[in-house]
Amino acid sequence: MNMKAPRGTQDLLPGITEKWQYVEYALIDLCRRYNYKEIRTPIFEHTELFQRGVGDSTDIVQKEMYTFKDRGDRSLTLRPEGTASVVRSFVENKLFGNASQPTKLFYFGPMFRYERPQQGRMRQFVQFGVEALGSADPAVDAEVIALAMNSYQELGLTSLKLVLNSLGDLESRKNHRQALIDHFAPYREELCEDCQVRLDQNPLRVLDCKKDRNHPAMESAPSILEYLNDQSKAYFEKVKGHLDSMGIDYVVDKNLVRGLDYYNHTAFEIMSDAEGFGAITTLSGGGRYNGLVEDLGGPETPGIGFAMSVERLLMALEAEGIELPLDESLDCYLVSMGELAEETSVKLTYDLRRAGIQVDKDYLGKKFKAQFKAADRLGAKFVLILGDEEVEQNLVKVKNMETGNQEEIPLENVVDHLRSELEAEG
Repeated sequence: MNMKAPRGTQDLLPGITEKWQYVEYALIDLCRRYNYKEIRTPIFEHTELFQRGVGDSTDIVQKEMYTFKDRGDRSLTLRPEGTASVVRSFVENKLFGNASQPTKLFYFGPMFRYERPQQGRMRQFVQFGVEALGSADPAVDAEVIALAMNSYQELGLTSLKLVLNSLGDLESRKNHRQALIDHFAPYREELCEDCQVRLDQNPLRVLDCKKDRNHPAMESAPSILEYLNDQSKAYFEKVKGHLDSMGIDYVVDKNLVRGLDYYNHTAFEIMSDAEGFGAITTLSGGGRYNGLVEDLGGPETPGIGFAMSVERLLMALEAEGIELPLDESLDCYLVSMGELAEETSVKLTYDLRRAGIQVDKDYLGKKFKAQFKAADRLGAKFVLILGDEEVEQNLVKVKNMETGNQEEIPLENVVDHLRSELEAEG
């Protein structure tokens, strides 16, 4: 039997996982500075959550969800995105009642969508995202956008493009919706089957179609910016003003829409301009979703957030030739030879680890020289040498692999000695 990982999934092996960990730690630290707290939600939810929260008219709900019945005949779905789950938890756990508002959250986790696998787009992928719930202040929109941009900039990316648009409030969207229907109706039969359905259900999403993007009607489609009422215009101007004051460059794209039904007002995407990144340049996207909390049974609560694919972030780093400063060295490798030394090495290894020192030893019965080669291969900073003779003398030989210096240390002092040496090296 030839067992392989399912199509659209991948194994992340040692050598790669260290990059993931570095990125995760960097993003967690960034969220700490912005005062966002981590939330962890279930990998599967009731299907209705995504039907209501993401929208029945979206490709995600109609074509891409992994949905199944459990033994109680309940319809469950592997989460295709993170916002609906976070908002569901926000409502269920009554986080809106906390004294400190807005509620600012971030999450990491695998998401699942059934789509054609390609570079940077897997059927199981990892998303990092943030959600700020409880404030309709345009400054929160700017903060979320700034956090998204900082997520890439702090890892060294420079070939970035921030694209911004406003989808307006309910009144603005209603007027724009009718204008889109009137505009595209004469071309209905020329549009793809999906867009023919979208024209009735959610005509804004026709602008987001990949198949019809080059249709002449797309270029002349009415812009949402032409239908913004005074309140929506003022809101958008404030968001842009805050970004200007922070020195964050952006481009307004009147055709930018988000693929999920819950967005209104601010919408944005961050793209990579790096040469060789690929045809799909979007790194992340997000926007404001006033109304989603109410749709999921909560009180009237404004919200805004964004999500990014960690896989695409790593692709962007590779496209720009950015090497993450990973420390793949080993603090210490313990070389032992002899039955008494081997027995002592087990206890010493344990003591070193308990003291916070990264240490490994041979478990294959290798010869003395081969153990040294293993230490060198693992990038050990120090090698502890222990033979039966050293044990009898209550000594350990400590060799600095960079300088070649070697000294004998009493066995009972070796932990403190090694910790001091490592601290001195920084």
